[in-house]
Amino acid sequence: MKRVALVTGGSRGIGLGIAQALLKDGFEVAICGVRPTCDIKEFFYYQCDVSDAGARAKMLAALRQRFGRLDVLVNNAGIAPKVRADILDATEESFAELIRTNLQGPYFLTQAVAKWMIAQKSGCIINVSSISASVASVNRGDYCISKAGVAMATQLWAARLGEFNIPVYEVRPGVIKTDMTSVVTEKYDKLLAGGLALQARWGLPEDVGRAVASLARGDFLYSTGQVVLVDGGLTVQRL
Repeated sequence: MKRVALVTGGSRGIGLGIAQALLKDGFEVAICGVRPTCDIKEFFYYQCDVSDAGARAKMLAALRQRFGRLDVLVNNAGIAPKVRADILDATEESFAELIRTNLQGPYFLTQAVAKWMIAQKSGCIINVSSISASVASVNRGDYCISKAGVAMATQLWAARLGEFNIPVYEVRPGVIKTDMTSVVTEKYDKLLAGGLALQARWGLPEDVGRAVASLARGDFLYSTGQVVLVDGGLTVQRL
């Protein structure tokens, strides 16, 4: 029987790179997104806004009916602020929206899936965060705080699920070329050329996909709670 993976936000960008890597590794892959339909036929697609508790419950019910099991949850869905505003000017509305989508939704989706995996007696959870969990960007503080919360959530769930032998990991991408970063292409082209990262190129969704697939395969079974950086060495401290 094939193992089953759910990748939230899996129809584009980093999520699609992850879904494709898992498919290549032989997983049955389900993806979700906010669009009504998805034309990628290799995956089972379910429309779900992860910030909506009712939508999350309906999605898991649909997965139970179709697959009967869930072996890997990849919490990848997330949003950037609509406006990159200095934290002196940023709004509570933007803050609340990002926390609800990037942190609260995945946190409680993990809660529901964890109970399923405990009953199933197997499973693995992988949170996709960002180097913004630890690198400050004062023009998108809401995003940084949401990702820092994901980092702590990873540790919390790893601590809680350790007794059930359900590993929980965090994958922390750097500057990845996606539609989300397309608005800052020129900025990061210059920064990368100027030595921002040790490896002077954009990261690609497939770079993140390979890292997630290795965790999902079970290559790091004795490393629960750990962070895998996929950032080309951007966060290496240098003098």
